[in-house]
Amino acid sequence: MPEPTTSSATKSKPKPVAVSTPAFEMPKFEMPKFEMPKFEVPPAFREFAEKGVAQAKENYEKVKSAAEKATDVLEDTYSTASKGCASYSLKVIETTRANSDAAFDLLTEVMTAKSYSQVVELYSAYLRKQFDAFITQAKELSEHAQKVATETAEPIKVSISSFNKAA
Repeated sequence: MPEPTTSSATKSKPKPVAVSTPAFEMPKFEMPKFEMPKFEVPPAFREFAEKGVAQAKENYEKVKSAAEKATDVLEDTYSTASKGCASYSLKVIETTRANSDAAFDLLTEVMTAKSYSQVVELYSAYLRKQFDAFITQAKELSEHAQKVATETAEPIKVSISSFNKAA
């Protein structure tokens, strides 16, 4: 028996399915309308509430002003501290460079020494000189650190004293 041939004309294409609205719709719920009871606020209470609102606004302005001042003080303090730390770091680098130069100078002199006694003499002179330099450098760094700390704390100290006067 011959097999049936299928041609494109005889192939059936699926028909599009129509989308329909749902058969059941939820009913819309409306909130019942209630009348609010009308009552009169006593004048004393109204006056008290108005005073409270006015005082709250005034306090808010004071707090806002104080917060803005505190922010300015913190910004100044941070700026001063940053500059102070940078200058202190430069001072430390300068001190380190001076100590390194002194060590290289000693090494150069030791390499050209003619005798062991001359080497001992060079080392002794270097150690005396470096001990004195160390004391001077430590004093300078300490003074610089104290200066930075004082300059950093000054805006905070001034603002605290002004806050105490205001309070």
